[in-house]
Amino acid sequence: MRGVVLHAPGDVRVEEIDDPKITAPTDAIIRLSASCVCGSDLWPFRGVEPVDRPMPMGHEYVGIVEEVGSEVKNVKPGQFVVGSFVASDGTFVASDGTCEICRAGYPSSCVDRVFMSQVGTQSGRALIPHADGTLVATPAMPDAELIPSLLAASDVLGTGWFGAVAAEAGPGKTVAVVGDGAVGLMAVLAAKQLGAERIIAISRHETRQKLAREFGATDIVTERGDDGVAKVKELTAGMGAHSVVEAVGTQESMQQAIRSTRPGGHVGFVGVNHDVALSGEELFFAQVHLLGGPAPVRRFLPELIDLIWERKIDPGKVFDLTLPLEQAAEGYRAMDERRAIKALLTL
Repeated sequence: MRGVVLHAPGDVRVEEIDDPKITAPTDAIIRLSASCVCGSDLWPFRGVEPVDRPMPMGHEYVGIVEEVGSEVKNVKPGQFVVGSFVASDGTFVASDGTCEICRAGYPSSCVDRVFMSQVGTQSGRALIPHADGTLVATPAMPDAELIPSLLAASDVLGTGWFGAVAAEAGPGKTVAVVGDGAVGLMAVLAAKQLGAERIIAISRHETRQKLAREFGATDIVTERGDDGVAKVKELTAGMGAHSVVEAVGTQESMQQAIRSTRPGGHVGFVGVNHDVALSGEELFFAQVHLLGGPAPVRRFLPELIDLIWERKIDPGKVFDLTLPLEQAAEGYRAMDERRAIKALLTL
């Protein structure tokens, strides 16, 4: 089959790779209907993360189940499924889930987790480990226009949602979102759905500002760093936001998020951290709650699929570039150069 492989920083190729095969009784194989390029895929593409061997790329996916292992019970061939970017071995709501961490609501820290980036999903088919704890079937075969939104649920929507939940966004709250990439925009959408009274999107880019407004932002802040902090405090009577979502993962963005939060407030950090070092003294006196990490997307998938299915949300708008799989390299370049927010790859 054809699949995307990163050979070296900046060197993305679409080439023949091996077809997946069931290797464990808990595995499933799906035929992908769509995949996409994630902002975190850009870290090795830019050389920020090492590339010491050819790497299969991709961890976001939707598609149709083709084959299941002998112990898979929750999905069956022919069903359309959405899966988390982290495979987990226990369905966290079930009494027979095998992992206590999954049952506690954090399947992305499952004791047997598999990051799907290790498998690769920018390809015609994909092997899904721990299928019962990872995949969720849609009520029926979706209409074509729903596929981008369902694909977003596999990672960026679920990640933005976790960021907003971790920040305790809700009625009466002012929420600030640091980062205007796909995850940040999804955090804006999530904050709106969770009932936030005011949503401050921090963005310098007009097209992203427009989409943030569509998703529910009430205010736009263009400043970054300490200037951005000052602007958020100006908008909140000097106190800072109740809830702040950090959706970048850099030193500057983490500091901006923490400093934009009022004492007693909550920070949900979901940007993949790179060389972030926080001052213990600053954290001590900030008096803010911190919760973040790899989003437990599987925890939210049933709710998110239902919202999409009922057409109450349209996160698929975050895809502003659609390309065939064979042109994946252009999707990487477009996102790297900020010509696109998020590239969808058709199969």
